[in-house]
Amino acid sequence: MASVFDVTLVCLILAVGAWSTFARLTFSAIVIFIVYGLLLSLAWVRLAAVDVALTEAAIGSGVTGMLLLNAVARLRSTDAAPTPSRSSVNIAAGVFCTLITASLAGLVLVPPQVPVSLAPSVMESLGQSGLGNPVAGVLFVYRSLDTLLEKVVLVLALIAVWSLAPDGLWGGKPALRPFPQRDSVLIFLARTVPPIGIMVGIYMFWVGADEPGGAFQGGAVLAAMWILVMIAGLAAVPPTSSHALRLALIVGPVVFLAIGILGIFLTGTFLAYPEGYAKPLIIAIEATLTFSIGVTLAMHVVGPPEREWRS
Repeated sequence: MASVFDVTLVCLILAVGAWSTFARLTFSAIVIFIVYGLLLSLAWVRLAAVDVALTEAAIGSGVTGMLLLNAVARLRSTDAAPTPSRSSVNIAAGVFCTLITASLAGLVLVPPQVPVSLAPSVMESLGQSGLGNPVAGVLFVYRSLDTLLEKVVLVLALIAVWSLAPDGLWGGKPALRPFPQRDSVLIFLARTVPPIGIMVGIYMFWVGADEPGGAFQGGAVLAAMWILVMIAGLAAVPPTSSHALRLALIVGPVVFLAIGILGIFLTGTFLAYPEGYAKPLIIAIEATLTFSIGVTLAMHVVGPPEREWRS
């Protein structure tokens, strides 16, 4: 039965991927893309990579799907406009994608005779950190600098999104149009789902030290809850000039960097943790990162700033 399920899942992934490629309407292609991401999450679960599955569902399908839906809502008129066909560009893109696919297939199907593995050093560091989740151990012990830079990139990307607005609009509210409707299903969901979603987000962060989960997944859930409340009109979108908003965006990376610098004085190495304090310090980093990631992702979805509007 497991083999039948795996074969069926692979066929569905290929079929849905092709469907999203050939879909004529942009909105339909995005909905199919979201389904494609959820199917990939199932594939990662079958490969015992639950952390990657959670990230794919939250970031690759959820948040990215929201961004694309927001974009297509702004560009809905383009669906009706005829798009000129350029066969040379299509052929070049197809050849390029085929080469990438063949290269990835070669790496997977023809591995080196002696696989390169970092497992011994990672497991040794993991034991010293007190973490039970190997993925968290790699991210915060072995690849801590990469993890820090990934969080910084999120903030820089948000600044780039805000920079799309004219200079005169800086300081205004991000361009999210709420849809308040009395006694609507959206209002009901925005009042009942967020308390549960916030607890799920906090749980995903907390359990990430020892089980699949972590700051990215928890932050994505928190972002989705905040977006739902803002879209329903139950909470106002904060202006980009808000000092509280700016502090929330950077508190995670700042705490991460501060603990990394503290490691120089206590252990002689940047981003190294004092013996016996690694796990509580990593949990403190993940807690602030979860909060900052949630705020950053939510602000990514609502878009660049514009002039404040009256409700």
